[in-house]
Amino acid sequence: MRHFLTDFTEYLQIEKNASPYTVRFYVDDLEDFFAFLEEEQISSLEDVNQRIIRVYLTRLYKRKLGRRSVSRKISSLKSFYRFLERHEQVTANPFIYVSLPKTTHPIPGFLYTEELEKLFSVSDLNDPLGQRNQALLEIFYATGIRVSECQNVKLGHIDFTIGTMFVNGKGNKERYLPFGHFAETALEHYINDGREKLLEKTTSSPDAVFLNARGGPLTARGMRMILNKMVENAAMTVHVHPHKLRHTFATHMLNEGADLRTLQELLGHENLSSTQIYTHVTKDHLREVYMDSHPRAKE
Repeated sequence: MRHFLTDFTEYLQIEKNASPYTVRFYVDDLEDFFAFLEEEQISSLEDVNQRIIRVYLTRLYKRKLGRRSVSRKISSLKSFYRFLERHEQVTANPFIYVSLPKTTHPIPGFLYTEELEKLFSVSDLNDPLGQRNQALLEIFYATGIRVSECQNVKLGHIDFTIGTMFVNGKGNKERYLPFGHFAETALEHYINDGREKLLEKTTSSPDAVFLNARGGPLTARGMRMILNKMVENAAMTVHVHPHKLRHTFATHMLNEGADLRTLQELLGHENLSSTQIYTHVTKDHLREVYMDSHPRAKE
């Protein structure tokens, strides 16, 4: 079984170009299933049948795993057995007829314009770290970039002449993200002033755009801590994290008339279904559109 897992991991990394994060989830799910098979004294993957799968699912629910977690494990095992079947290591995929538990899709939280304005006003733009924090916040909101993508942005990835940023996203999918005037101003100010001062604190020459207080590359954890501090300084009670700014970017774009296909490209979603979760709108905006659009809404 371990030998098959090694082969499958290489397949995910090389052929599917899956991210380390995705590969880790697959491996964890399969390790969990292998541990179950060992407990049941099942030594061959070929011996797994519908009865054994039902026992496994019962165990998962007894552990009080959520529907989303169970659904992911089933999906991982389906993919694994599909791989084994294609390489003639098993004669059939016993998970092919196992239906995924229905999962709920909570509406993503987002910030209102007034809340954003508070965040944009707290940084000291005369201080190198304040300049960095402002540029970071502007870029998160201007592009909808993921935190993992943001930490990997290099100086050479930014083209100020056309206002775009090169991003290497999930599964090494590349895309170019436009950014507007406010993000451009904050970014140029930081790169030309604050970033140069941060570099004086280190002997190395990192090419990462966003640096920490010691002049080294800023990590995803560091970015989250910066946002938390900005929220604290703004005396806000909402919880803000990089992904919430991504949700805010997507929600505001749709509210202002962006189409789903364009938003899909900007967010780097492989499937449009991932983007459709953002089609919720605020009640105020919904009413405003209705009043402006319906022929008999007004006198």
